Amino acid sequence: MPRGGKKGHKGRGKQFSNPEEIDRQMRAQEEEETAGAEKENSDSEEESSSDEDSEFKRRNGVEGLIEIENPNRVSQKNKKTSEVDVDAPKELSRREREEIEKQKSKERYMKLHYEGKTEQARADLARLAIIKKQREDAAKKRDELRKAEKEAEEAKAKR
Repeated sequence: MPRGGKKGHKGRGKQFSNPEEIDRQMRAQEEEETAGAEKENSDSEEESSSDEDSEFKRRNGVEGLIEIENPNRVSQKNKKTSEVDVDAPKELSRREREEIEKQKSKERYMKLHYEGKTEQARADLARLAIIKKQREDAAKKRDELRKAEKEAEEAKAKR
């Protein structure tokens, strides 16, 4: 039976590196680290001497190589409490402005409506006048009927 069972052996055989090559790689890596540390020390001395270079800090990875010019990317700038103007007029959003305009127009309409200057108010007043007249007429008829009934009862009582 082959290695790995029925399915067969997948993968390569193990390869071992030479100890000499490992030593050579280690030395090269150490040299790079010491050169980078010396370079960082000289950079930190330059940064401490001038604040203008602090904007162009050393970036990790590819960030230092690529400049991003995205107009949509806005960096957040924190304001101090002394810089914030509390008395400045607040900019309203479109929805807020529309809501305020809607409320004002409704108030204007209601004011005109109470004064009876709108068409709907006139129609309502006319309808109310008709209803009032109908009720007055109905009240008169009831009074007349009551009087007629009383007279009829009095006439029966006299007989």
